[in-house]
Amino acid sequence: MPPKFDPNEVKYLYLRAVGGEVGASAALAPKIGPLGLSPKKVGEDIAKATKDFKGIKVTVQLKIQNRQATASVVPSASSLVITALKEPPRDRKKDKNVKHSGNLQLEDIIEVAKQMREKSFGKNLASVTKEILGTAQSVGCRVNYKNPHDIIEAINAGEIEIPEN
Repeated sequence: MPPKFDPNEVKYLYLRAVGGEVGASAALAPKIGPLGLSPKKVGEDIAKATKDFKGIKVTVQLKIQNRQATASVVPSASSLVITALKEPPRDRKKDKNVKHSGNLQLEDIIEVAKQMREKSFGKNLASVTKEILGTAQSVGCRVNYKNPHDIIEAINAGEIEIPEN
């Protein structure tokens, strides 16, 4: 016999979803079906929680307690960088392999680094900023109209100061 249902037990589920879209219920069903939740309703909750990240893949944390699911977005560095680019939302079915060729200011990168600080293993804000600059390079955007790697080298050489707060 299975253990008795505990209404105070909290379970966390992490899944990737496209912002603002109702995911496939068939993909959610095996994960949340055993917890006694409706995949359709949870998919709508995820779409509502991720509407700020429309068209961008984000990680979603589902907190499940007493058969109630609350969805919250756990933003990754790449999704924050793409959001900071302020590009118009794209249609995933038509546009494939999009290059994000915009330009960001160093202040935007530092703001993203402050948001990612607690998730990062960097000792100080400068090291977290360099991590975010590396992400910006892999996304394909430029920072202050330069290659992000040039700015990383300037930070290492001490030419660019990153404030600690």
